[in-house]
Amino acid sequence: MKSIKLLITVILTATLLSACSTVYHDSFDDNYEISLEEVVTDYDLWYVDYHRTTGTGDIPYVSRAFTLSFVNGILYANNNIVDIGRTGNGFGIDVGTYNTYNGLLETDHDLDGANDFEVTILSNNEIKLYNYRQNVSYYLIGYQINQFDYDKLFYENIEYFLQEYVGWAKVNTTGGYENAFDAENYLEFTPDNITTFRSSQDPFGMQIADVSWNYIGGYKVYDVAGYEDLKILTLNYDGGDIEKFELSVINDGRISLYNLNSETTYEFSGRGFIQFKKSEETKTEAKDIVRNDGRKRTKIIRETIERRNLK
Repeated sequence: MKSIKLLITVILTATLLSACSTVYHDSFDDNYEISLEEVVTDYDLWYVDYHRTTGTGDIPYVSRAFTLSFVNGILYANNNIVDIGRTGNGFGIDVGTYNTYNGLLETDHDLDGANDFEVTILSNNEIKLYNYRQNVSYYLIGYQINQFDYDKLFYENIEYFLQEYVGWAKVNTTGGYENAFDAENYLEFTPDNITTFRSSQDPFGMQIADVSWNYIGGYKVYDVAGYEDLKILTLNYDGGDIEKFELSVINDGRISLYNLNSETTYEFSGRGFIQFKKSEETKTEAKDIVRNDGRKRTKIIRETIERRNLK
């Protein structure tokens, strides 16, 4: 009877242990400690740490997903940051099937079809999935649903979070002194080149679909040295103006922008949630917009800067 044998590969440099990994292969040896099925089901959610991806190819459904789950032969994915933790009781949506019978993680996605992965254990809660046909490796971090690191998800993927609403409406302004950005009541962060934004001075209370976008430009997000829950957002208007903010996430529908020049804090609320689904058959609420063509992430390497102002 075939079983899975745990192989431990230890690579030694001149005097140091430089790498240690465990890989699953087919074997006729019945003496094994853990099965591949136990490995992939040991955690409720596997966070796809896409920014560490290596290789030349791509598996579209993995690139779209923020988390993957393997539950009783069903493959689940969270393709949105907004509503994560609630959609599908935290697992996300059913996107296909999987099995581990042959020593490989064999997946059959509803749209992307069959893809097989070699699984390497990197640590107690971290694995690598390697697809040899596409020559691509994905790095996954395991969590139980009640211990999931939502801050890590939001802040590591902040550009994609900003794009999950058609637009953002200003809902509150506090402190600071009068400045040009006071007149900006709506922001839109589009998927175009990842970092394109538009803004509007339309009056409060508009439906987001009816907003006229007055300005356009590019935006850039910076990491902040010593802070995992804070980013710097720079809006570079095509007309030459530049606005700089400390960006923080209040919840999955509201953000805070602290203007570094005027010391004004603005709160914006997301309008028109865009839900990324797997097929036309998936239902959604009337207030939502559904995009079935998917959204593929790209690796983002941010610059790190020092925090200039302490509020």
